[in-house]
Amino acid sequence: MATDWDWARTVNAKDAMPLHAQIERSIRVAIASRRLRPGEQLPTVRELAVALRINANTVARVYTHLERSGALETRRGVGTFVLDAAESIHNQAAREAELRAIANRALADASAKGFSAADLRRELQAISKGASS
Repeated sequence: MATDWDWARTVNAKDAMPLHAQIERSIRVAIASRRLRPGEQLPTVRELAVALRINANTVARVYTHLERSGALETRRGVGTFVLDAAESIHNQAAREAELRAIANRALADASAKGFSAADLRRELQAISKGASS
């Protein structure tokens, strides 16, 4: 796998989380952490599928979902690119609703695994400061 696709290394076929969810999470985290920047081109569906040794339909489904949610843009005959988050979500109310949904999913996931809201908050603060646990 190419070194500029480091964000895709977190995808693991042995993980209980479905592959499409792992790929989507990896792309979203890479965008949020600025490892993938607005305007940056992603690998083609085929390239990523071959690199990860998975079905191309799985990658295509993720790219389509991320395009519909405003994170990616596919330009026919050119490729798939990261959109600028500020351009994809135009008004503050929509941004706040999206952030609230993200926070609710994170809290639900953490709670399902036995972590408290304080645990999640502490880890998010550590991540935002560049630390890892």
